[in-house]
Amino acid sequence: MNLPVITDTHCHLDFPDFEADLEGVVARAQAAGVARMITISTRVRKIAVYRAIAERFSNVWFSAGTHPHNAAEEPDVTLDDILRAADHPKCVAIGEGGLDYHYDKSPRDQQAASFRLQIAAARQTGLPLVIHARAADDDMIAILEEEMAKGAFKAVLHCFSSGAELARRGVALGLYLSFSGILTFRNSEEIRAIAAEAPEDRLLVETDAPYLAPVPHRGKTNEPAFTAHTAAVLAGLRGKPLDAFAPVLEANTNRLFSKLTA
Repeated sequence: MNLPVITDTHCHLDFPDFEADLEGVVARAQAAGVARMITISTRVRKIAVYRAIAERFSNVWFSAGTHPHNAAEEPDVTLDDILRAADHPKCVAIGEGGLDYHYDKSPRDQQAASFRLQIAAARQTGLPLVIHARAADDDMIAILEEEMAKGAFKAVLHCFSSGAELARRGVALGLYLSFSGILTFRNSEEIRAIAAEAPEDRLLVETDAPYLAPVPHRGKTNEPAFTAHTAAVLAGLRGKPLDAFAPVLEANTNRLFSKLTA
């Protein structure tokens, strides 16, 4: 049987969960039709780790940025630090940067400063910014609209689990929406409604592995091989079978992460 080809646009292959069996994780992804994976940076200071994983596997790429949880750890990261990391041929994105007011692991002003720095890097490099947004919709909208007015940049609201207004305003700014295993959870009706209504050319899928395993693997360690479960639910919300919808997802992925096909 020919499996539909899809991309896991957001996973964390450097996390300890995968250390003992990274070869197996990548092999299982390929066997499941997940042809490409983007392993996402949470700390600029760990760029060498992400780069090494991407260089080890032909079907893995990486990003460069600071997660809002870690913004307080990296107050002295400069724009040049990010630009140097992004110059690598397999660095296809900036981030993940953003705002997380649910955990508040870094002071909010430091989260915002780090986020704006990464927006500047995305604007300068032309690479898409991977955005983490949790319980911060109003401030996220304000920063995105203010920064977009200074100069356009590409971006995706990853692991989308925010409100409909952030989705609407983000799409109006040209952003993409990426859906994770949350889309498959029983109590995620609002997220499914957003996914069903969003423009088809702005939709992506991801795992955020090792977190948020989709049904039927909920509660287990998530891995890129499970991307197809989320993609199938998203396809169903759009009234299409996965084999017909997968090419749409791949076209969207290639358009946003244009360095994947460079």
